[in-house]
Amino acid sequence: MTVILALLLAAAPAFAAPRPDLEALLKKMTLEEKVGQLQQAGGPIEGSPALLELAGKGKIGSTLNVRGAKTVNALQRAALGTRLGIPLLFGFDVIHGYRTIFPIPLALAATWDPAVAEAAARLSAREAVLDGLRWTFAPMVDIARDPRWGRVAEGAGEDPFLGSAMARAYVRGFQGKDPASSDSLAACAKHWVGYGAAEAGRDYSTTEISERTLREIYFPPFKAALDEGVLTFMSAFNDLNGVPASANAFTLTKVLRGEWGFKGFVVSDWDSVAQLIPHGLADGADEAARLALGAGVDMEMNSVLYSSEVPKLVKDGRLKTAAVDEAVRRVLRVKAALGLFERPYADEALASAAPDAAARKAARDAAVRSLVLLKNDGGLLPLSKSLKTLAVIGPLADDGAAVLGSWTGDGKAAEAVTVLAGLRAALPGATVVFSTGCAVTGDSDAGFAEAVAAARSADAVVLVLGEAGDMSGEASSRAFLDLPGRQLDLAKAVLAAGRPTAVVLLNGRPLTLSGLAEKAPAILEAWQPGTEGGAAVAAVLFGDAGPGGKLPITFPRTLGQVPLYYNHKNTGRPPSESDHYTSKYLDAPVTPLFRFGHGLSYASVRLSGLTVSAGKAGSYAVAVDAENAGAREGDEVVQLYIRRAAASVTRHVAELKGFRRLTLKPGEKRRVEFTLGPRELGFHGLDMRFAVEPGVYEVMAGTDSAPGLSARLTVAL
Repeated sequence: MTVILALLLAAAPAFAAPRPDLEALLKKMTLEEKVGQLQQAGGPIEGSPALLELAGKGKIGSTLNVRGAKTVNALQRAALGTRLGIPLLFGFDVIHGYRTIFPIPLALAATWDPAVAEAAARLSAREAVLDGLRWTFAPMVDIARDPRWGRVAEGAGEDPFLGSAMARAYVRGFQGKDPASSDSLAACAKHWVGYGAAEAGRDYSTTEISERTLREIYFPPFKAALDEGVLTFMSAFNDLNGVPASANAFTLTKVLRGEWGFKGFVVSDWDSVAQLIPHGLADGADEAARLALGAGVDMEMNSVLYSSEVPKLVKDGRLKTAAVDEAVRRVLRVKAALGLFERPYADEALASAAPDAAARKAARDAAVRSLVLLKNDGGLLPLSKSLKTLAVIGPLADDGAAVLGSWTGDGKAAEAVTVLAGLRAALPGATVVFSTGCAVTGDSDAGFAEAVAAARSADAVVLVLGEAGDMSGEASSRAFLDLPGRQLDLAKAVLAAGRPTAVVLLNGRPLTLSGLAEKAPAILEAWQPGTEGGAAVAAVLFGDAGPGGKLPITFPRTLGQVPLYYNHKNTGRPPSESDHYTSKYLDAPVTPLFRFGHGLSYASVRLSGLTVSAGKAGSYAVAVDAENAGAREGDEVVQLYIRRAAASVTRHVAELKGFRRLTLKPGEKRRVEFTLGPRELGFHGLDMRFAVEPGVYEVMAGTDSAPGLSARLTVAL
């Protein structure tokens, strides 16, 4: 270790300074100092002498992936020792947990309970700041309609209303009531914008999205995050309508700054400024830097084109000083909002530790609420705790990485409760027999005989199938959505043994499950449920908790239906079995295997009494009764949709506009109320202006996206 590194790693001094006058600070800065604030450097967890040198020369304004209070403080001390003493901002991908890993964001969306996502983000922020972090690259609020795209795992699914609710929750959770508090992280709405529409579901691929679809489907969750006070945005990798998102002045400046008034800063995604060259938009490093900064990307992540090119561009008159100043002003504004000028150092007396009992309970509760019961023929579930022998079969049953999923922060697979461990803990007096049966991928059936023998010897079977932990997430697109390898064949062999069998799925995206759903009597979608995932699965399988999650994304029958989503247009020739010349397939149904909003419960909740009446200030009050007619307490999500029969532009067959998750005791009846106001009824008309048009709306209530109750609403302006 060099002498300077050793000195800088000494304990950080107590430090408290007043927040500076940012405009006065900006006027003092040289061009090189300004450019330094716009450069984010990637680095190893433990830092490096090279990073210390950059920080000590004012060449960087932020780092990513560097963490640990001692390391962070060393770099911070170097930055504060420069002429102007501007603190660094330390960022990291805290996506669904830091030391305690919660269910993946797609699973948290399946709770249909934004409070769960908010609580997960709050705990994650508190853990992350102990390692010196003050910025997370989350939430990902991309709408995704194509499950081939691996990053569906990181978002809230296919619907802009549900996605907006989750976006607001994450921002509240990460940033807290005051971003400057010592337990808050700056949130980052990503990826701005259209990334989830990647052509062919291939990560980083091009996107073609009309302005109307951008405004109605892809923009709303970002606007929701902004309205909640999100401090940063991240520009996306993708080409959007011929202009890459990291150089797209329409989205970065006209919409984000001009229309929405965003005051925070935009960071590029990893190397996406440099990637303007292979995109074919820029013919060199200088042009890439000019286009990105000129369009509104304030900070460059990892690549160093701003450092190498911006000073020359300004001196040559190809980039205005005012553009650089505005980018720096935005970065300084966020650092000030986080209180970094007053309290730049992390507390080295604290450190992020293994999840404690309270953190584990929070993770377990979140996982329980995220589980979706897809099928339960004959009431097979819940299983009886009086079982003497249980066979647990499948390649993922004892896989800690599989329950954590992708983007696991500083979580440890060894600390995770696997499904096998959870089931054994739930049945301490029973014999639990385990067999992998087969590998997650591969073509061998060598373990089938052992698995079938285990099934035949048991009173019941839990079959754990799906994707390995690294099979979804970034750069994990799949051309096929079937169960990988020989898992479906294993399932058929085990099911043929004739024992009561429940399937548990661990996966980060919708899969094509027609072959499995045809044979398996019970299927529990567990997603990638996090540190306490196995305990949550066991609780639901044995009835200690009830399933109440709902699908935030459609499960297709077959790959050929993709993209498939509930809020499609009707077309002039909607599908009809009696008319050949309508919009359908010759070789498959047009309907999904499991629709958006689907999810069964151990309760039996019925909806009735839907009413719509005039409310206050141009809004309308909607109410519906929910009654549990079953013998068990359970959860249900009451969902509110609207449909517009005729308008100035064609509308969707259904649009989610409200939801409420309830827990109802047997015989309990509750009146659920919603409000339909301009935000819910309005849309972008022919002139692209958001407005409410007069006319007839159908208001629908149900427990999935095929609601059974409807009422007419006539809006007269």
